[in-house]
Amino acid sequence: MLTAKKKKVVMAKHQRHAKDTGSPEVQVAILSQRINELAAHLKGNKKDHHSRRGLLKMVSDRRAHLKYLKKKSVTKYNNLVKKLGIK
Repeated sequence: MLTAKKKKVVMAKHQRHAKDTGSPEVQVAILSQRINELAAHLKGNKKDHHSRRGLLKMVSDRRAHLKYLKKKSVTKYNNLVKKLGIK
């Protein structure tokens, strides 16, 4: 589970400015962190289908945010993907 402390750390690494919480970069970073944690949970709990459905929804949301970011700024998209190790 992504605690408030972990979320602040992730946001601080990807913010555009001090009060940025909603930019695509921050949202993708938070989703990536949650996806990684949930994927680790599912490795040990293979029959947890409810969590698997949530994981698929998060992956879909992240893909949509990345698509938007790529449409707006390819350089920011490439930097974020490289920084997070996506794809």
